[in-house]
Amino acid sequence: MSVYQEIERKERSYLQARAQEQAAHGYHAKIKLCGLTRECDIAQANELLVDYIGLVFAPRSKRYVSAEQAAALKAKLRPEIQAVGVFVDADPAEIVKLYAAGTIDVVQLHGHEDEIYLGHLRQALANAVCERQKLMASSKFPTCPKIFKAFSVKTEADVALAQASSADFVLLDAGAGGTGKSFDWELASRCTRPYFLAGGLDPQNVVSALSALHPYGVDVSSGIESEGLKDLDKMRAFVTGVRSAS
Repeated sequence: MSVYQEIERKERSYLQARAQEQAAHGYHAKIKLCGLTRECDIAQANELLVDYIGLVFAPRSKRYVSAEQAAALKAKLRPEIQAVGVFVDADPAEIVKLYAAGTIDVVQLHGHEDEIYLGHLRQALANAVCERQKLMASSKFPTCPKIFKAFSVKTEADVALAQASSADFVLLDAGAGGTGKSFDWELASRCTRPYFLAGGLDPQNVVSALSALHPYGVDVSSGIESEGLKDLDKMRAFVTGVRSAS
């Protein structure tokens, strides 16, 4: 059986399982608003009670925040919402430091990180759990953070790479995050593991995307911006659209 035949087999099985789950419990896509940089962005995310917000630690990004800025934003975030640290080929020590300090709860990798990198990072994060516990006021013992890995999807081979990743979740995107560019969503439909859909999503197309693909979650950045900053009305419209469709 070829790789693509195996993908098709898994796709049928996955879609059948998802259909059964949706019929039994209803479908609710997770929502991640990425690239937040201001306290008013956090306040809106809090009001909308999304699942995740993204803090970008890639220096070349126009949405970059320093460790100090990120800590201040995280302090304003509702505890029910998880802060995702977005990195591009970063030193694992930088990621671990931010996790141990309680600044981020989830790690998202957007570079060329391979399976060896993921393995080393996961072990380093596991070792930092106790250090994080000492800094937390809550008595709840923290678990090792989930790792999201982004994949630029141009061909079926890219989907196969995402399928094989050891990351906890994969994110299917058009390329570098936050560009606003979309990709052929037909390719995403071939992914048989839970994934986040990203790339070109906005309040106008997210409903059709969810109806067609039923991803585990959606990730948006430029689609909720005006003139390079988060647009609070677009943030609300996007979340309303997701919840109306899922």
